[in-house]
Amino acid sequence: MKALFVVEGFTDIRFVVGLSEICELSLLVPAAQYRESGLDRRIGESEANVSVVALKGGRFRYQMDCFRFLWKQAKRFDVIISQEVLRGSLNACVIGRLRNTPVVTYTCLPPVEYYRCRRSRKQIGAAKAFAGEALIRAFMSLNGKLATRCVALGPYLQKLASRYSSHTRPGLYYGVDTELYRPADSSDQLRLRCQLGLPADKFIIFLSSRISHEKDPETVLRATALARARGLDAVVLNLGGGYRDFLRLADELALPGAAGFVLGRPAAHPMKDLADYYRTADCMALASLAEGLGMSPLESLACGTPVVCTAVGGLAQNLDGYARLTAKGDAAAMAEQFLWIAGNREEARAQALLGRAFVIREWSRHKAFADLKSILVEVCR
Repeated sequence: MKALFVVEGFTDIRFVVGLSEICELSLLVPAAQYRESGLDRRIGESEANVSVVALKGGRFRYQMDCFRFLWKQAKRFDVIISQEVLRGSLNACVIGRLRNTPVVTYTCLPPVEYYRCRRSRKQIGAAKAFAGEALIRAFMSLNGKLATRCVALGPYLQKLASRYSSHTRPGLYYGVDTELYRPADSSDQLRLRCQLGLPADKFIIFLSSRISHEKDPETVLRATALARARGLDAVVLNLGGGYRDFLRLADELALPGAAGFVLGRPAAHPMKDLADYYRTADCMALASLAEGLGMSPLESLACGTPVVCTAVGGLAQNLDGYARLTAKGDAAAMAEQFLWIAGNREEARAQALLGRAFVIREWSRHKAFADLKSILVEVCR
């Protein structure tokens, strides 16, 4: 199949590489984000067979140039894949319908729920919140009607997306490479800590998450401080493009001794280095105000590393029984789970390994792209 993947903002190298393995792939991206995210460098390093068209200019110019490109080139492709179901997919859905080229939208987040988090954080006022949500619903409804298929990450998002598209199918995004994301024994863990320059004798809490309006890093930071106050010698580490925001947030919260236990580093390559951070951690934490699924808890479980996360959205629906779930914004409950894991390491490890079996069975990389290929073949027919 000849496939065009249309991306308005950022996307994950793991998804791009996987797509390139199941189809003859072309990528249509905004040039600025393509460079800023490092995706250009990562595609080059991966040696994936991908043809890239990078459109210059700001958001408005990108929309216009994207429309023109699709109008001229859509018939060259067997299928168009478009990221998410909002403004960035409208060009693809309209042109696909006019040029009789099937379009598959792929959504990995709940747009309305994420947007409401801006209001709950008081980043926007009531009028903008009302207008923005109405516009989001309009885009979802229009794209839902025009797209040939909508693929949604996991059962929670599938249920939300099916309200706007009767052609919704479940997907696994890029899944989890369970050969790369694998457990480490205690000797491996010490070696990796030395290799990565992490403290050998601390309880390491790994926060593998971007810092954005729908996440709740404040709760993880407060929970770590509470656990430390009760005797757990813990540090919390964030990897990501927003790690400086994470460090700044710790200062703003005025947590006692934060400079000594709050760590931040740039993002690690997800197909090379990231797995070692999961493998060397004592637990992984993710607190959210809203969440579609969150791939990072699945990656942590694949490494046999215990997970503590907020029982919201897809996290609650997918991870019950495999992760330690806490109420939204409840730092004390999250601290209790950190302490429980530290005091019951074998039991916590056993629960995480049950999670690994679940990931191998339901969320493997192989299954993710085999399922997606079936959907693409179906719409091409």
